[in-house]
Amino acid sequence: MTGVDRIDRSRRGLPMLPVVLLVLALIDLRVELMLLWDHLTWTSLIAAVQSHLLAVAVLVSQPSLWSHYRRSRG
Repeated sequence: MTGVDRIDRSRRGLPMLPVVLLVLALIDLRVELMLLWDHLTWTSLIAAVQSHLLAVAVLVSQPSLWSHYRRSRG
């Protein structure tokens, strides 16, 4: 098996990086999402974003990640 065959096979199917990032971000935000579900206030929303900025950035960038990885699959 050549390197080109390996690359072509890995590009087929579901792109794994956006899925893994989404799952990790949701795991990181698990407790805050439960608290927000119970009591949604501006203060709790701002505190969740400030304390988990990377996870929120991953969630916000998901549409861009999906379009990038679908486009690069060709």
